[in-house]
Amino acid sequence: MKLLGYDAVSSENTDRLISHGIKVVTEHNLSDINTADLVVYTAAISPDDPELVEAHNMNIPCVERSEFVGYLTRAYENTIGISGTHGKTTTTSMISLCFIEAGLDPTIQVGADLKQIDGNYRLGNGPYFILEACEYVESFLKFSPKSEIVLNIDNDHLDYFKTFDNVKNAFIKYVKIIPDDGLLVVNGDDHNCLDLPQYTNAKSLTYGITNKNTDFFATNIVFDKNGFASFDVYAKDKFYERISLSTPGMHNVQNALACIALCNEYGISSDCIKSALSKFTGAHRRFEFVGDYQGISVYDDYGHHPTEIVATAKALMNKTYHESWVVFQPHTYSRTLTLLDDFAKALLNFDHIIVTDIYAAREKNTFGISAQDLVNKINSFNEKAVYIKEFQDIASYVKTNAKPDDIVLTLGAGPINKVGKMILE
Repeated sequence: MKLLGYDAVSSENTDRLISHGIKVVTEHNLSDINTADLVVYTAAISPDDPELVEAHNMNIPCVERSEFVGYLTRAYENTIGISGTHGKTTTTSMISLCFIEAGLDPTIQVGADLKQIDGNYRLGNGPYFILEACEYVESFLKFSPKSEIVLNIDNDHLDYFKTFDNVKNAFIKYVKIIPDDGLLVVNGDDHNCLDLPQYTNAKSLTYGITNKNTDFFATNIVFDKNGFASFDVYAKDKFYERISLSTPGMHNVQNALACIALCNEYGISSDCIKSALSKFTGAHRRFEFVGDYQGISVYDDYGHHPTEIVATAKALMNKTYHESWVVFQPHTYSRTLTLLDDFAKALLNFDHIIVTDIYAAREKNTFGISAQDLVNKINSFNEKAVYIKEFQDIASYVKTNAKPDDIVLTLGAGPINKVGKMILE
């Protein structure tokens, strides 16, 4: 089998594919399409993409990525889909490591590199397929999960969904595809999740921190100087285990509870779960420590929604440091415009705020929005945000102004992580 790939920009992932002998191009190349037997494309590819148009003209079979993955989910006896607006990658990673620790040899598809599997996928020989189930354009409805986790439901991807009710209805449709002998795990602290069990005949479990009327809940939560939590887990009011994480933030306590609820149902021992969670230091670009520069600690995070920014800011506040710096790259024009006030208020949690140009991703700027608009909105609340266009200029600004024991966080789903490497250089 010969594989060819196309992406608009080069990245660590494209570099890895090339290192394995797979041809990847970043310029349109219709001659490659002429040799294809099948074209797999993502939801981010527009219908007028030249390669896709050429494939249709040549009657080459084309399948959207989620539909292709859907075929794979039906090849496994137990597909486990982790969904929700936030936390999918981390929770998928936690569950994957628990299954590996238990010797269950799972197949894995996760949305970021996980160092324990040296990439973002793993091909196992067991009957388990663990994967992220993304709600964007209702992709997860193409999957056939035996078990589902719904971590939370928030107002994201409104460029597609238009209203929050449509977001919620997508998750309802997703829950309805669970077979009667399957499993649903939902966040008992998220009121938008609590009514989901009524839409399935499958067994359902809940977890929570503030809501103790759940099947699994955490108490006696303490944080060390790194912001890592240790907590007691109770299962139906019975002590289950004392868990210690190696990832920061209260949101990761919730992610761990979702993992524990599901893994316990699959017969994985509390010892295996405890061990796997303690070894998990985070997926790539999830509050990831990048390095030190003259006593300044540099981190990187993929957060690109106000809720994620607030969660990351709270996780940072549990660490020991002098002052905090955030370098934020907004992701998509539509999200920036729709959630402008929320972004501004979320970023106020940092001592110093740098905003750079919006990462377009799949969009064109037909919205009349810019990074300067976000800076202006932030400064209408508190005069502490600056706009800097070039990444190298951002790195120079931080190196000139940050002090020892400060924490610098690059934040966003685009290539903003390059700034951290520039600072360290």
